[in-house]
Amino acid sequence: MRSITAAALKQLIGAGGELAILDAREEGEFGRSHLFWAVPCPLSKKELRARALLPKRGIPVICVDGGEGYAARLAEYLRGIGCTDVSVLEGGNAAWEAAGFPLFSGVHVPSKAFGEWVEHHYGTESLDPPELDALVRSGEKHVILDSRPMDEFVKMTIPGALNVPGGELAYRIGDLVPDADTTIVVNCAGRTRSIMGAESLRRAGVPNRVVALRNGTMGWELAGFSCERGVSRSFAPGTPGTAKEALGRAARFAGEHGVRTVSRAEAERLVAAQDRTTYALDVRTPEEYEAGHIPGFRHAPGGQLVQATDQWVAVRGARVILADNDTVRARMTGAWLRQLGGWEVLVVEGALDGALEAGPWRPEVPELRQAATVTPTELAALGEAVQVVDLARSIDFRAAHIPGSRWAVRGRVPAFAKPVVVTAPDETLAHLAAAEIPGARVLQGGVKAWKAEGRPMAADRHHPEDEDCVDWYLRPYDRNSGQEAAMHEYLRWEIDLVNGVARDGDARFGAW
Repeated sequence: MRSITAAALKQLIGAGGELAILDAREEGEFGRSHLFWAVPCPLSKKELRARALLPKRGIPVICVDGGEGYAARLAEYLRGIGCTDVSVLEGGNAAWEAAGFPLFSGVHVPSKAFGEWVEHHYGTESLDPPELDALVRSGEKHVILDSRPMDEFVKMTIPGALNVPGGELAYRIGDLVPDADTTIVVNCAGRTRSIMGAESLRRAGVPNRVVALRNGTMGWELAGFSCERGVSRSFAPGTPGTAKEALGRAARFAGEHGVRTVSRAEAERLVAAQDRTTYALDVRTPEEYEAGHIPGFRHAPGGQLVQATDQWVAVRGARVILADNDTVRARMTGAWLRQLGGWEVLVVEGALDGALEAGPWRPEVPELRQAATVTPTELAALGEAVQVVDLARSIDFRAAHIPGSRWAVRGRVPAFAKPVVVTAPDETLAHLAAAEIPGARVLQGGVKAWKAEGRPMAADRHHPEDEDCVDWYLRPYDRNSGQEAAMHEYLRWEIDLVNGVARDGDARFGAW
C-alpha cells in the first residue's frame, strides 16, 4: 500500500496541481474532524460516489481517515476501478495534526469558509432578527427570500418568506422585485447561503438595498421569534420575463472573474477528451434538469453547488463545465466557483440545442449485482420471520420507518438470527448491501412503496441516538437535546472559519 506523509501531502496541496483527498469515513465521523480540502467518500457509498468524484482516473488521490483503516480499504477499491496514483495518509488525521496542520469540524467547510470570506471581502450588509422584525412591523416595502432548497424551506422559515434557492436569485429577482425601493432580505438556516444570496444580488448590480439576515432561521429563533413550518411558497416556474436583463448582469460578473463560454460541441469534446479532470454539471432546478439535459451532465443546483461544492467537485485544479438554458445561472455560479477554488470554469452556450437526456442522474455502478427481492405485500406476510434493515439517512429513519426495522450503515450491519430484508432510498445501495449479507433480499420500491400501500409507519427520534448517527453530521435542530447551545456553537464555528483558513494557508479565496 503506497503511503504519503503529512508533510509531503501539505507540499502537494500547495503545489496546485490536480489532486483529490477523499475521506473514507461516514459523513458524521468526517464532520467531527477532517482536513480542509478533504471530500467525504464513505466506504458505504463508494460505488455511488467515487467515479463521479474522479472522472479522470490518473490523477493523484490521497485517502484519509481517523486511523480506523478505512482509508486503505477505499484505496484498494479505487485501484480496482482504474485509479493509478492512489496513496494513504500515514497515521491519518492524528498524524496531520501532530505535524502542526489544522483539522476542521463540520461539513462543506471550504464553501462555508468562503461565505465568511465573501462577507468580509465585499462588505455584505446584514441585519439582526430584531431589525428584521422592526422592518416587517414598519410597513416599509420589503421581501424576504429564503435561499435554501425547498425541502429545507418546508421544515422551517421566516414568516412570510418566499423560497428562491440561491442559484435562482439573480436570475429571477427582476420579476420577483420589480421596484427598486423594496428592501430585499435573504436568509438561510445559518449564515453561508444568506451571505452568498445577498452578495449575488449585490454583485449582479441589483439597485435595491439587499441585506442578509444575520444567522438565518437559527438566529431568528434564538432571538425569541417563531418560524413558519410546513409552507411551500415559491417562485413561478419557467423563464422570467426579465431574463435578458439578468443575462447582462451575470455576464459582467462572470467576465470579471475569468469565466469563459464554449459551444455545446466544444463542451462535449472537452468532457470526452480526458486530458484533465472535467466535471460537467447542470445548475438548473431539478424539474428543468429532469425534463431534458445534455447527456452525461450531472445535476448540481447553482446555489447548492457553491454552498456544498464538495458534493460534486473533489479535484483541486480541475475544469468545471456548467450548463443551463440561457447561461445566467451558470455564469453566476461559475463566478463564485472561480473565487472559491480557482477551478477553470466554462459555461455552455446553446446547451439545450441538440439531443437531450431526460430523467434524474444515475451513477455508473458496473459491479452491481441484483439480489432477490420481496414486494411490500410479501414482506407484510412474512411479519416477524424476517429482520428489515434500513440504510436510509439516520435522521430520515428517525422520522419514518417500517415498524420493527433496524437502522444501519452498509458494511456495519450486525448479524441477525433471522433472514434479512434490506431497504434503502436508493435501491442500488440496497442491492450492494444485500450482496454482502448471506441470503439477504431487497424490498422492492423501498419504504416509499411500503408507505404508498397504506401500510403502518413508525417514528422514533431516539433510534438511532445522536451519538450513533455516524452517517450524518447532525445540525443543531436535528439533535434531541441541547439544541440552543448547539445553535450558538454552530454560529460561532462559522464565524471563526476565516481564522482557521488563515492558519491552514491553502485557501487563496479570490486570488487564484
